[in-house]
Order: sequence, then C-alpha cells, then structure tokens
Amino acid sequence: MRNRLIYILKHNKVIQKLYVIIMSFVFKIWGLFLKTDEKLVIFVSFMGKNFNDSPKTIYDYMQNHQEYKEYRCVWAFEHPEDFPHLNAVRIDTPAYFKTALKAKYWITNTNIERGLKFKKKGQIYLNTWHGIALKYIGNDCPGRKDYNFDTVNYLTVSGDYDEKVFKSAFNAKSESYLKCGMPRNEELWLADDAKKQEMRRKLGIPEGKKVILYAPTWRESTDGGKSYAIKPPIHFDEWKKSLGDDYVILFRAHHQTTKVLGIEYDYFVRNASDYPAVNDLMIAADMLITDYSAIAFDFSVLCKPILCYAYDYDSYLAERGTYFNMDEKYPNKSCRTEEELLSRINNMDYDMECNNTKRFRDEFVQYGVGATEKCVSTTFGG
Repeated sequence: MRNRLIYILKHNKVIQKLYVIIMSFVFKIWGLFLKTDEKLVIFVSFMGKNFNDSPKTIYDYMQNHQEYKEYRCVWAFEHPEDFPHLNAVRIDTPAYFKTALKAKYWITNTNIERGLKFKKKGQIYLNTWHGIALKYIGNDCPGRKDYNFDTVNYLTVSGDYDEKVFKSAFNAKSESYLKCGMPRNEELWLADDAKKQEMRRKLGIPEGKKVILYAPTWRESTDGGKSYAIKPPIHFDEWKKSLGDDYVILFRAHHQTTKVLGIEYDYFVRNASDYPAVNDLMIAADMLITDYSAIAFDFSVLCKPILCYAYDYDSYLAERGTYFNMDEKYPNKSCRTEEELLSRINNMDYDMECNNTKRFRDEFVQYGVGATEKCVSTTFGG
C-alpha cells in the first residue's frame, strides 16, 4: 500500500502539489512548538530502506571518535524492528517528523523532508546523495520541476561533472558543494589486493575462481506501483556453459527492486541482493557488469573492467534520457546481446580494460580520500 501511495504522489501532479503545500504548512507550524535539540542527529539512508551507504559511514566515524560521543543519533527505517541495536523510528510517521523537527543535524543520501519543505532556521542539513548520474535525475527528468535543494547546507560532489548535474537537477547552490566525494566510496579508494583477498574469503569465493559482479539498475513499475519487479532476459545456464569453469557471478538487484524473476541461484550464480555492504562485493570482484546504474562510477574507483549489458538500450534511454552518450564515455561500447557480452568476457584484454576504466574514472570522479572526515568536521563545525 505504501509503495502504491508513493507511486500516486509521484505521478499525479495535482495530488502531489496539494500534498506538498498542505503538509509543509502543517509541519512548519508544528516545528514552531518544538525546540531544536543541539545534540540530536537524524540519519536516513535510501528513504529508510537500509542501514548503509554514506550515512552509515559517517555514523560509524562518529561512533569511533570520542569527540562525537555526546551526540544522540536516531535512524529512520521502514522497519525499525529489524535494527534493534540502533536508536530508530519508523519513517513517515509522526515520530519521524517530530524527530526531524527537533534534530539540529540532518544526514541523508536521499532526503529528510520527504518531498516537503519544513526545515527550520539553524538546522544543519548534509546530503551526500547516492550516486553519480548517467540517467536524468531530479528536475532534468521530463515533467519534474519540484526538486529544490536550497535548504541543503552541504551537498557532496565527486567532481566537476556532479557540480553541473546537481545545479540543474536539484537547483543546488554552488556554495553548498563539499568537494570531497561520497564517504561510502572512500573505502574503495583505499582498497588494495590484501583487502580484495579478505573480501573473497568473507564471501566464500573458491580459490582460483574469478568474480563477476552483475548489478543492473532499477526499472520503473509496470503495474501502477504495486511492485518494482524485474525479469532480465538472462539465460544463466548458457553463461554457466561459457564461464562456469572460471567464474562466480554475484547478482545484485537495485535496492528499490522488490523482486527478481526468472533467476535460479546456485554455486555459479549467487544472490547478493540482500548482502548489506556493496563495497565488499565490488572489492572482491574482478569485473563489473551493469547497464545504466551509478555503480559504474563507484566501481571505476577500483580501476577494474566494466562491461555494459544494455539489452533494452533504445527503449530505456528513450524513456529516461541520459546526460551523455554511453557508448562514447563508458570504458567501452555497450553489449546488446548475451552472446556479445559472453564473447567480450572470454576475449578480454584485462589490462587494457583496466586502463579504459581509469580513463572513465578520471573524467567523472576527482575526489574521494578524506571524504568522511571532511563531511563530519564541516557539518559539526569541528
């Protein structure tokens, strides 16, 4: 039901506008009666779906540094009962909005105001966002002009490209930019071969096997918001014949995908969708297969091969639109069929593909090391 309501709000402009006007007014009035707590911090990752990403990296940093022990941290989740070790509230409830109105500090990778406008003067809002954009986002999407990050105090950017996109997509203020990269990716910048072997052991990868991380992007609902299932046209039995002696596939669906159809998992294809730390998967992997996902930019930090399997290239890009031509900017031209993809893997010049990825990284990702400390010290004025 909740997903259905979100879908309606997203796609019915009249209802959306009325909702924003009315509820923003209600919360602004409520906020007048709630005193700001100078030591309260609210965290939200991926709209309350997860305990991960840059907000978790920042939270962990605070927990491990004595100078931040006096701050009280509250997480917002769709299912707070799944996180009994954390001080948590259920997102989109009165308790959530009360916490947001009281907290001096807001830290998220998506949003805190849930599409509304109720931030009070004096509250500090850090938005790390959650990826470098290939597809149009925010106001750059057809029919969307409702994104406005003018209340965000600090917005992390990973390079010059982010600065341009965020200005148009979010109406972001250039003075809010933190030129440090995403805290979640700092671990990737620091990963070495010893870390890779550690992650392989953690994931139980057999000795002598190479690892392919396959991570397709999110697809829009096809049933009016009832579900966000995907059924990629994949024939892993054929992959197994071609690659099974040498590879293990880690399949990871987008966090907003509610169900993956048509895939049977076994020793060759492993379900990594619910694994909590995507960085572990990227560090362990020898290469990435994706399509239009921002994970390509994250993975590029590691300078390992990236293959784009774009089976619905024409239809998907016609619907969503992109900031640049993928086949011109990505490390190599996209594959449109499984046969082409498998041939590319089996005939890969690994070192050349690593260099291609480095070129891609250098164009889009200029910042990374020191991101976490930069975010914390700037937000809390340390």
